[in-house]
Amino acid sequence: MVAIESALGAYLRDRRAKLDPAAFGFPLSRRRTPGLRREEVAQRAHVSATWYTWLEQGRGGAPSADVLDRIARAMMLTDVEREHIFLLGLGRPPDVKYRAPEGVTPRLQRILDALEIYPAFIKTPTWDVVAWNKAAACVLTDYGRLPQEQRNILRMMFHPSQPHKGKPGWVKMARFVVAAFRMDAARSGATQEVRTLVDELSRTSPEFAAIWNDNEVGRSGDGGKVMHHPIVGEIALELSSFAVDGRPDLGFCVYTPITDADAAKIKVLLHAGPKADTGTKPRRRKPHGIRPRS
Repeated sequence: MVAIESALGAYLRDRRAKLDPAAFGFPLSRRRTPGLRREEVAQRAHVSATWYTWLEQGRGGAPSADVLDRIARAMMLTDVEREHIFLLGLGRPPDVKYRAPEGVTPRLQRILDALEIYPAFIKTPTWDVVAWNKAAACVLTDYGRLPQEQRNILRMMFHPSQPHKGKPGWVKMARFVVAAFRMDAARSGATQEVRTLVDELSRTSPEFAAIWNDNEVGRSGDGGKVMHHPIVGEIALELSSFAVDGRPDLGFCVYTPITDADAAKIKVLLHAGPKADTGTKPRRRKPHGIRPRS
C-alpha cells in the first residue's frame, strides 16, 4: 500500500509543479518553486493543507473517491489524468460520469463505418442512439429518418404503435431490454435524466411500467436475436457491447451476423440501401448463442 500512495503523491507533486498560478488566480510573487503551492491546491479542493501534504508524502492512508474527485477538479486534470489518480490511489477507475449527449467524434464515426456488414451504433446511458452505421440503418432502424428525440431504443420499443406489444417473443425481449437499461442507468449517474425518461414511458406504456416495477437487472453486453426483415427474411445476430475509451458513459453496440448466409443477407440490404418502411420484428431466438434471460 505504501508504494501505491507514494506513486500517487509523486504524480500529484509533478502535476502541481506544472500548473500556472496565474491561470488559477494566484499571485506570482515570492514563489521559490514553480507551480501551485500545496495549500493552494488544498484550498481549491476544500481539504486541509496538512492532510493534502500528508497525501503527497504517502502518509495518512488512502483517500476517498470524493476527495480524489475534488483534487482532480482543483488541479483541472483531464479525464485521463483523473482516471490515473484513481488507479494510483484506489486501484480502480472512477465511477462513470454522465454527460449530456453531444454526438460522437469523427474517429468513432469512422470506426462505425468501417464495420461494413456489422450493424453498429453508439448509445447514451438513457439509450438515445447518437451515431450509427449504414448496416444499422438497413437492418435495424434508419435512425436518420427519425427526429432526434425519437432515436431512443426504449421509446421505439414501447411506442403505442408497436405492432408486436404483448406477444410472447416481444415480452421476453422487452424484459431483457429494460433489465439491461436499469443496469446501465445505475452505472451512469444520470439520475434526473433517467427518472424523466422512466416517468414518461410509465405514463405512455403500461407494459413498460409493469416490467420496470419488477426491478430486474441484466447486462446489455451479450445477447442475440433473430430479426425478420421484409426483404431478406430472418437474420440471426449476436450482440456485443463495449464502453468507449474516454467516454465510459457511452455504449458501443455491434451486431455480428452468425452465419455466412446472415452476412450475405446484410450485403443485399446494404446494396439496396435503407428503406423507409423496413422496420424489423424480433423473433424468438433459435438455440445458439446467448439468449435474453426470461
